[in-house]
Amino acid sequence: MSEATTAEPTIIARREGAAGTLLMNRPKALNALDLAMIRAFQAALDAWTTDPAVRLVVLEGAGGRAFCAGGDVRRIRELAIAGDTAEVERFFAEEYAVNRGIAHFGKPWVSLIDGVCMGGGIGLSVHNGPRVVTEGALLAMPETAIALFPDVGTSYVLPRLPGAMGAWLALTGARLRGADAVHAGLADHYVPKVRLPALRAALVETGEAGAVARLAEAPPAASFAPHRAAIDRCFGQDTMPAILAALAAEGTDWAAEQAAVLRRMSPTSMFVSLALIRRGAGATLDECLEMELALTRVVVHRHPDFREGVRSVLVDKDGAPKWTPATIEEVDPAAIRRMFEG
Repeated sequence: MSEATTAEPTIIARREGAAGTLLMNRPKALNALDLAMIRAFQAALDAWTTDPAVRLVVLEGAGGRAFCAGGDVRRIRELAIAGDTAEVERFFAEEYAVNRGIAHFGKPWVSLIDGVCMGGGIGLSVHNGPRVVTEGALLAMPETAIALFPDVGTSYVLPRLPGAMGAWLALTGARLRGADAVHAGLADHYVPKVRLPALRAALVETGEAGAVARLAEAPPAASFAPHRAAIDRCFGQDTMPAILAALAAEGTDWAAEQAAVLRRMSPTSMFVSLALIRRGAGATLDECLEMELALTRVVVHRHPDFREGVRSVLVDKDGAPKWTPATIEEVDPAAIRRMFEG
């Protein structure tokens, strides 16, 4: 795809053959979502839900580097610093409404994931399917590094992945290549990148999601396979201190690496994320989205870690966040419970 110009829309929605096609078109920003894009998604959902000529939707990202790198959290931080709570509320409420709409769309929503797919990008793909990944796909929920939490409905999805995969992904922000994503349960089919044009053409021509399975192949083994049992042993624990203790008991290089990763993340965010996905295990998707929206009001506006995390990772890029509190051991579980009470 060509690089977008200022004259091009950031979402290109078309009726092609038997499909509705959506191209996220902010390649310089790795197709990160802003409010205008979210509203364009909603307009497509509204138009195509009852259109019998649209038998499925095909979703892609422009530029070759990313499917969608997530929400524009730098902009959210700017709004939070300015005290614009209404605009932040609009962003998250409308984004989550799109996630809900995709889940309830009633027709196949085929995501062709090639390149980076993180955060909000996963929210656009995970709630419907088939979900297609290539060897170039890179999926993650990296929210604990910026002191947010797994949102866009992933508090519903992550606890339903096999074993403790969801907790591992949520807390560490582990990055999954395409094959890994299939084995982890975040994608359905592995299609080599060279076949994507043929797959897209078949979907548009026939309107049949079965074309995906015909062009897919078995994914390579998961890179995390040697650690699969350890993931369950360690990340299946109920509390952050227990997770760290279990990792220490493993006595392996891999476990030490996971513990080091956790020590770099926002302690508050990890406590919130673990509590969120535990609650999500017994909730509906709609309930999870409501719970996430309520949490954004607390995490974005009332706790300093979100602004500090985005500053460290995306603004100054110094990799030296100053968390409040600074360590896992200093987090008060009662304070975390109060965050869920608003």
